[in-house]
Amino acid sequence: MRGSHRRGVLAALLAGLVGLLTACGGVEADTADGANGKGAVTIEHAQGSTSLDGTPERIVVFDLGVLETLDVLGVEGIVGVPEVPNLPKPLTKYGSDEYTKVGSLKEPDFEQVNALEPDLIIVAARSAPAYAELSEIAPTVDLSVDATNFLASASERIETLGTLFGKEDAVRERLDALAAKAEKIKSSGASEKTGLVVLTTGGKLSAYGSGSRFGFVYDELGVKPAVDGLSDEAHGDAISSEFVAEANPDLIFVIDRDSAVGEAGQSAKQVLDNALINGTTAAKEGGIVYLDAAQWYLTSNGLPSLESMVATVGDSVA
Repeated sequence: MRGSHRRGVLAALLAGLVGLLTACGGVEADTADGANGKGAVTIEHAQGSTSLDGTPERIVVFDLGVLETLDVLGVEGIVGVPEVPNLPKPLTKYGSDEYTKVGSLKEPDFEQVNALEPDLIIVAARSAPAYAELSEIAPTVDLSVDATNFLASASERIETLGTLFGKEDAVRERLDALAAKAEKIKSSGASEKTGLVVLTTGGKLSAYGSGSRFGFVYDELGVKPAVDGLSDEAHGDAISSEFVAEANPDLIFVIDRDSAVGEAGQSAKQVLDNALINGTTAAKEGGIVYLDAAQWYLTSNGLPSLESMVATVGDSVA
């Protein structure tokens, strides 16, 4: 019954997007002991399937969103993490010497990983290109999220972690609540608002459309895109203040990349503080929403970040 209920909630979240959960992956027990016993398990993921001899006890994690999820679930056994100069506040403890640094988010230190003798390595997004080489060291899974079906894909990845580490009930409860919240936002008038998701970095602006890394604001939460035809590429489309003024959205969702990664420069508020943008409906009616940059740029696939991000969009359209 529980499995049927979970599938039903996710189906409601992604009406019309048939077959996504199968594509996203999951955990399959190879013996009666299941994922949390002593039997082998197989994890379906973005780059295939990986077999494990039961619950991992030494884990190397290269993705901050995955790390955030494991942390909030109280999963033990994390021995290696990437070196990140500007760790989000909930993850600052992973900057200590207690956790071996195994390279950067994009460039693993393969020798250091090998020395840790992990029984599971987790990559996603930025670290996914290293999957093949890391797989030669230890069982590796790629928990990258499908941006075109972001909420359901991220939820499936989180559910995989919950099942693997015996946290199914806690994960299911929170994901069901998240799906219900997202559906409520979408069905309660979000489409009456036009929106534009922008990112600032180095004093410049980029915009993101449907199907992009931030496209779930439109695609799954229902905000109407102020501009059609924007790129779904990772870096978005370079735009100007004139572009924003012409689009004249009801809501401008702003991600300050420099703040997220700890780079100096103009803040997002400084970049957007000009006559053109101040003349938009969003500016005049309090519709410029400065998002938590670390959550949206670094840990967006993590369970707490996902919950906060959906809530923020919901508050903006209320």
